[in-house]
Amino acid sequence: MKNTISLLLKGMAMGMAEVVPGVSGGTIAFITGIYETLIRTIKSVLSPEPWRKLLREGIPAAWDAANGGFLFALLAGMVLGIVAGVFGISYLLEHFPPIVWAFFFGLIIASAIYISRQVSRWTPQVLAALVFGILVSYFITQASPAQGPESWWFVFLSGMVAISALILPGISGSFILLLLGMYTLVIGTVKSVLETFAMADVLLLAVFALGCLFGLATFSRVLSWLFARHRELTLAGLTGFMIGSLPKIWPWRNVVQYRTNSSGEQVPFLEDNVLPAVYAGEPYLLWAVLAGLAGFGLVFALEALDRAYRTT
Repeated sequence: MKNTISLLLKGMAMGMAEVVPGVSGGTIAFITGIYETLIRTIKSVLSPEPWRKLLREGIPAAWDAANGGFLFALLAGMVLGIVAGVFGISYLLEHFPPIVWAFFFGLIIASAIYISRQVSRWTPQVLAALVFGILVSYFITQASPAQGPESWWFVFLSGMVAISALILPGISGSFILLLLGMYTLVIGTVKSVLETFAMADVLLLAVFALGCLFGLATFSRVLSWLFARHRELTLAGLTGFMIGSLPKIWPWRNVVQYRTNSSGEQVPFLEDNVLPAVYAGEPYLLWAVLAGLAGFGLVFALEALDRAYRTT
């Protein structure tokens, strides 16, 4: 029961993080100590083994092979977190954006420190992996969003790439969709399916979902292999991904260009990082600093709680 409650809370934290553009649920999974288990579980669920167990030995054997208890508790928590995030974090982002971004800024700095401490030896190759991760993440998060084609092959590719980014700490899957020019299309299609259930939209969403499944099956295997064979390089690369994503979540950003979303509303499209003194809105400097310190401290508080839990 204690383990289930812990997983529910970790899933809620991941779900709330996914609501925030630019923040990855993979980051939360890493700092709460479940990242590698999550990758292995995704890999096992999408492998033939649980399905063979289901046919030969029944549901209990398949459930164990797929690590069903872990996945069910985590997914239930994520659903709760997404619902809470939509109503809570979305409200805070609308009214107090510097404070929310400062919290996540501190959280990700501490997460990068936390992951880097898992590297036992900083060899030249490991340092190169760190620099590579920083450069890739920075390029991805600073690239200008585009308008992507609506062909089914591109929709499939978008799902595959976005879901892969979703499980990478430091890179947001929703931001990848924005870069590919597919964010508006996907969100608009989801709304249309819920409202009208038009067959064309259902098919488009099904193609996107298939891309997500293919991306998960492929990328979870790659990450699992990297952790098994090149753990130090992988940890350094993930640290770099987090460091490279920091400019994207700088607390004070002025909008320089808007665009119209699927609902006809004007939403931020391009932003510039600025100092608090020239921020277009209320900078909330003191509260933002306190929120950043809270986010920074939370990572190490979670680490201490995780250590205490493991020793009981």
